[in-house]
Amino acid sequence: LDPVKAAPLADAALTPYHAIAKARDKLHAGSTAVVIGCGGLGQTAIQLLKITSAARVIAIDADDRKLERARALGADAVLRADASADALRRETSGVGADLVLDIVGSDATLALGAKALRPEGRLAIIGLALGTLPVNFFALPYGAEVATSYWGTATELMELVELAAGGKLRMDVETFPLAQAPEVYERLRRGEIHGRAVIVPEAADRT
Repeated sequence: LDPVKAAPLADAALTPYHAIAKARDKLHAGSTAVVIGCGGLGQTAIQLLKITSAARVIAIDADDRKLERARALGADAVLRADASADALRRETSGVGADLVLDIVGSDATLALGAKALRPEGRLAIIGLALGTLPVNFFALPYGAEVATSYWGTATELMELVELAAGGKLRMDVETFPLAQAPEVYERLRRGEIHGRAVIVPEAADRT
């Protein structure tokens, strides 16, 4: 693998892959997975759900360009982030989602994810927006689980490398020289990086 293109596997791919692996028993034929946030991690999560499960995938984002990319990567349905929980549940035929991957983690997305779950469903919080989700006996469907997910195992990383080497998993990567690193951070804050940014030091930077 090209090290530049492989670099994001150890984070942007491993983190959602670990969350999906923890919920694999729920992702059978006829199940639904929701991905909230379709940036670099979300785009990878969509691919991994399509590669490793039989679940129908619904993608949610505020950026129409990211929704277009989500559909191109295999999402079966896309919704804007301002869609209501009722609209999301209609996409699941009223049943609710078996798995919600919240790759934003804000108050609003956590509330949406919780309302989208079906009984015995699982909400995996991946995003670091540090939102809060009030929980009581009636706040979630019966038997629902809420978990955080961060990074993964060495074995899972090996599995990801194998998927990428076989051409099944593709990471969108933009490369930049080391001198532009501060500018890249600003572009990330403005949401202008599509996929993942990889800093590639030039020979002069390494001496």
